[in-house]
Amino acid sequence: MTVCIFGVTGMVGRQLLIHSLAKGGQVRAFGRQVENLLDADLQSDQLDVIKGYIFDEKAVREAIHGCDAVLSALGGSFDGTDKARSLGMKNIVGQMLATGVQRMVALGGLGVLQNSDGQYLMDRPTYPAEYLPVGREHQQAYWHLRDSGLDWTFVCAPNILSADANNHYQAAAEAPGPGDHISAGNLALCMVEAVALDRFLHQRIGLADLP
Repeated sequence: MTVCIFGVTGMVGRQLLIHSLAKGGQVRAFGRQVENLLDADLQSDQLDVIKGYIFDEKAVREAIHGCDAVLSALGGSFDGTDKARSLGMKNIVGQMLATGVQRMVALGGLGVLQNSDGQYLMDRPTYPAEYLPVGREHQQAYWHLRDSGLDWTFVCAPNILSADANNHYQAAAEAPGPGDHISAGNLALCMVEAVALDRFLHQRIGLADLP
C-alpha cells in the first residue's frame, strides 16, 4: 500500500509518518518544510519526501497520483485566518477526484461531532469561544469531504497531547471519546489503522485516551 500524508511536519503528522512506515508500505510525505524529515531515524527506502505547497494543485495532484490512500493532518493558526485546513482540504479532495484515489482519513476537531438533536458540538453555548475559529475551519474541511463522494473518515479529536502511542485509547463512530484528551501517537495510530483495516467509512470518529 502507498499512502500520501499531508501536514506531515506537525505533531500528529510526524506520528502518522512513523506509524505508516511501521505498517511496511510506501509513504509519500508532503509539506513545505520537509527537510527535517530526512534525519537518520526516518530515512528509509519506503519514504519519499515531497516539498510542496498545499494550495498548489499540480504539486498535490502529482503527490497523490498512484496512491492507495491519503492521510491528512493539516494544521494552521487557531484564529482561522490562514484557511489551510479548509481550502487545503478542498484542493486535496479535488486532486483525489482527478486522479481516482478514493480513500481519505483526515484529522479534525471535537466540535464537528453532532449531538442527538443534530447540533454541532461547537454550536453549544458552553463550547469554548477560543476554539470556534479553528472549529469552523474543521467544519468546512469536513463538509468538503462529506460531499465529495470519496471513501472518507473524519477524526474529531479532543485536546491533543505530545506523547507517543501506547494503544490505550477508545474510538467510536459519531460520538465523543470517553475523555478530554488524546495522545498524538494514539491519534495517528487510529488514523493509520482506519486505512489499513478499512474502518469507519463515511463516518466521523470520536476518540480519547483511556485512564
